[in-house]
Amino acid sequence: MQIKKGDYVTRNSYGNDTVFKVINISDNTYYLKGVEVRLYADAKYDDLRLETDVHEDEAIDEIDIKDELLTRGDYFYLPAKVLHIDGDEEYLSRCLKFYKRNGIFAIGKKINEKNVYEQIPILLKEYKPDIVIITGHDAYLRKKSDDINDLKNYKNSAYFVKAVKAARNYEKSHEKLVIIAGACQSNYEELIKAGANFASSPKRVNIHALDPAIIASTISLTERNKEIDLKKLLDKTKYKEDGMGGIICNGLMYVGYPR
Repeated sequence: MQIKKGDYVTRNSYGNDTVFKVINISDNTYYLKGVEVRLYADAKYDDLRLETDVHEDEAIDEIDIKDELLTRGDYFYLPAKVLHIDGDEEYLSRCLKFYKRNGIFAIGKKINEKNVYEQIPILLKEYKPDIVIITGHDAYLRKKSDDINDLKNYKNSAYFVKAVKAARNYEKSHEKLVIIAGACQSNYEELIKAGANFASSPKRVNIHALDPAIIASTISLTERNKEIDLKKLLDKTKYKEDGMGGIICNGLMYVGYPR
């Protein structure tokens, strides 16, 4: 069995639970990127199983939040503006399609996780969003130590924390700027303490590529005087409260009349 760049594989050592795309091969090490989850990994050839019947989770892409939350009538709606900063161009493109499908104005920026904190104040000043997403890839590196709280044990959590602090320094109110931060296995507690409204990952599990977009879209399409049902919102995400968590807040959409 030959496995080449671009093939889809799973890892035997993890029970073949996650589908990856092979993005590079070097010295018998296969570098992998999650198809549905925001995760990079690597593996040796002997640990891989070639997967030939792979389809993206189109059901999640086609979630219609606007039809769930909005009623056709005499009112008009002004959804909240979203700034989506992503370390992964493919996931960013997928999220932007999701926003467009749900009628949400969103600006997307592909920025390496390490550099977001430097650029985010400039982007916030330029675009003045109501919601900002700071995501990409992350991982909890269990091999380093057992200290789940130490940011050194995470691939990109420290960078996400710096970016959240920079955004919250720009706008201190959690009501005026909703921040959604983190990726697979991120340090949830530190992101919340840094100022995020929502973050991953309470149980250090993987999250779906669209999970941050689902949360942002729900807030964007909920009226300003309505409180978000936090548990119901988290239930929309792939791994629910294991993957994402946050604080109760109101929606950010204006409603007007007549249409």
